[in-house]
Amino acid sequence: MFSSRLGWNLAPNPLARLLEQKRSAGAAILDLTESNPTAAGFTYPGEEILRALSDPRSLRYEPAPAGIPAAREAVSHYYSGRVAADQILLTASTSEAYEFVFKLLADPGDEVLVPRPSYPLFDFLAALEAVRAVPYPLVYHGGWAIDFDALAQSITPRTRAIVLVNPNNPTGSFVKQTELAELIRLCRDHGLALVSDEVFCDYALDDDPQRVRSLTGVDDVLTFCLSGLSKIAGLPQMKLGWIAVCGPAAARREAFDRLELIADTYLSTGTPVQWAASALLASRAQVQGQILARVRQNRAFLASRIGPDSPWRLLATEGGWYAILEAPKIHTEEEWVLTLLSAGNVLVQPGFFFDFEREAFLVASLLTPPEVFQEGVQRILARVR
Repeated sequence: MFSSRLGWNLAPNPLARLLEQKRSAGAAILDLTESNPTAAGFTYPGEEILRALSDPRSLRYEPAPAGIPAAREAVSHYYSGRVAADQILLTASTSEAYEFVFKLLADPGDEVLVPRPSYPLFDFLAALEAVRAVPYPLVYHGGWAIDFDALAQSITPRTRAIVLVNPNNPTGSFVKQTELAELIRLCRDHGLALVSDEVFCDYALDDDPQRVRSLTGVDDVLTFCLSGLSKIAGLPQMKLGWIAVCGPAAARREAFDRLELIADTYLSTGTPVQWAASALLASRAQVQGQILARVRQNRAFLASRIGPDSPWRLLATEGGWYAILEAPKIHTEEEWVLTLLSAGNVLVQPGFFFDFEREAFLVASLLTPPEVFQEGVQRILARVR
């Protein structure tokens, strides 16, 4: 009766069941998975945000498939003019941006190459568009890098795009200049598009001249850069994302026209948030500063607790909101997360949620309030000293 695209197991996993039992029993959980900035104790410019959302122009509905021009100009200004407003199409979220790009590029059964480990929603987003997500590996040797041999071997006649998350979630690794050159070569040789998810690009932990912060400067191959207010301004509830269409002029214009037709079918982006976009983007510095300070503080604390002789290993990261711990191999990842929750009331995510190729990795959010994060880390490390 129902579509095969929805053939996923809907039963709660063991971690979710245990968490529900703990919370029902009134246990005080140290949640090291908090990724919602509005629930992490940051101070927002509330009056400015509410004032921006009260624009009287929001009372009039004038559908604009690519988005209200003033909002597209605001996004162009965010990019310091590197992307013109007429290259920007607004969406209700980054997830919707993926849907539009997959609709544009792929027929049912076609393939997109996605990084592993990475964002755990790719399989769902692709399947809902009847597209197959084919993983290519990121490898770790003191830092993360694309395995180009494996990536090249994954390309088939049905491949339509290479997807990047830059910086990656959860590894925090940015694409490097040399990697981008090789990605462009592969896309040019095989007629592929690049799709770059850049929602965390403002959260680099340090400077690196070899790092590519954004692919908006790519003009060799058709490139789609995705982002939105959810991470950039710490405002996931505002539901405003976008696609910046870059690449050769003729291909870019044709792609944009087709994306606009897709967007015209749904008209999903709300009017109030579009009129507020300029003010919301202008206010992002206050929230971004708090988030970066929190992320750096929590990561520094974690690093200070793991010495050279520790059975634990903290993997290197360049940006984003997450830390990855390699755990002693005395348990599987599932055993680790269940033991930490059952015996220590500490909630972390297992690496297999992000499709790590091997075990055992634990993923913790660096957005967690410091007092919770520090106590949680101490309880984790105390399991094996």
